[in-house]
Amino acid sequence: MIQLAQILFILSVLVILHEFGHYITAKLFKVRVEKFYLFMDAGFSIVKKKIGDTEWGIGWLPIGGYVKLSGMIDESMDTEQMNSEPQEWEFRAKPAWQRLIIMLGGIIVNIILAWFIYFVMFSTVGQKYISTEAIQKNGLSIGEVGKSVGFQDGDKIISVDGKLQPKFNWLVIDVLLSDKIEIEREGKNIELVLTEEQKGEIISKEGKRFAYARMISFAIDSVIPNSNAFKAGLKKDDLLIGINGTKYLFYDKFTNEILNHKNDTIAIDVLRNGNPLSIKTLVDKEGKIGFTPTSKDTTDYKTTNKLSLAQAAPAAAKEAWQLLVYNVKQFKLILSPKTEAYKQVKSPVGIARILPDEWNWEFIWNFTALFSIGLAFINLLPIPGLDGGHALFTIVEMITGKTLSIKAAERVQTFGMIILLTLMALTFGKDIYQLIADKLF
Repeated sequence: MIQLAQILFILSVLVILHEFGHYITAKLFKVRVEKFYLFMDAGFSIVKKKIGDTEWGIGWLPIGGYVKLSGMIDESMDTEQMNSEPQEWEFRAKPAWQRLIIMLGGIIVNIILAWFIYFVMFSTVGQKYISTEAIQKNGLSIGEVGKSVGFQDGDKIISVDGKLQPKFNWLVIDVLLSDKIEIEREGKNIELVLTEEQKGEIISKEGKRFAYARMISFAIDSVIPNSNAFKAGLKKDDLLIGINGTKYLFYDKFTNEILNHKNDTIAIDVLRNGNPLSIKTLVDKEGKIGFTPTSKDTTDYKTTNKLSLAQAAPAAAKEAWQLLVYNVKQFKLILSPKTEAYKQVKSPVGIARILPDEWNWEFIWNFTALFSIGLAFINLLPIPGLDGGHALFTIVEMITGKTLSIKAAERVQTFGMIILLTLMALTFGKDIYQLIADKLF
């Protein structure tokens, strides 16, 4: 329920402010706004009230929202008023440059919102990120898929496409968007180039977790009930130091050794309350014994930069711009059939499932800023039915002096809505199916 409440809150903030961008610019140019809706009111609305010329309401379908402007063919597909002569309060009666500003109003507000959130966050709790230098102090642990495409445990990523990324949060994304990766391995620098298929493998199976901090001084965080580890007597907080008398400094070396003993019995060397113990346990056919680890390493990978108001303003602008650039790069990745990254696109249902199950305002506002830039980018796409599609036709009109006929505009809008509704149906269907499958199996 908390995850559902979070996604509804985030969507409500984003939709209301996005549509407010259209509303305020429309009012600025004296265009009549007939409706302002949070969520879609297909068939009926949950709540509605008319104030002046505008009907304010909340729809029942949480997939967006809209403002209906007089004299414009939009999501409502209402073309009746288009058959009469244009009135001075109608959208179609305004100069092209005014209509363009109205169309871009929502996108502009989304970008301003992201900048404002980052500005407030940076100037209060600080600019927080995972330090690439700190997390790579002992090299990286690499997941199975990461190893299959050329990475190895202990690798340090020196640069991606010739640039060093100080924020590890972004470094792993840079790798998936890269052309060339420079790695330090056992004191030597080597170059790694990933194919589109290899990127797709990482995205579908491990994602950002293909590379993570290399744990040293590791212990048992929890023992899985009725597992081999449970039956052997391993306990929470046991410090793991070796296998069969051989010590292992890094956790990846420790787990690799366990994998070498599938369906075999090994002796796990631990320290329990400072006392050394050797505990025999069976390794299953998958190379696991049944516990989750935690690092006892005191290294803090997080960096917090406290910024003044004067510093926070440009830093927030840079962060918002960088997010927009990443959205462009990720879209190119999604469009590549070889990566099959399009399969990872999530609907609000899928997004809600990855949100934390506790309310955390810092996380929520950061996620809202991230989502706001994503919404701005999506709406910039020149697809009929989106703001970018309307803007494109307006720009063409400004250049050529010619406008689309009412019938042509209606057909284009219908085509765009079919595309958008199909994409939404596919992403919602995929995420709902996955939700049901996870519950049943």
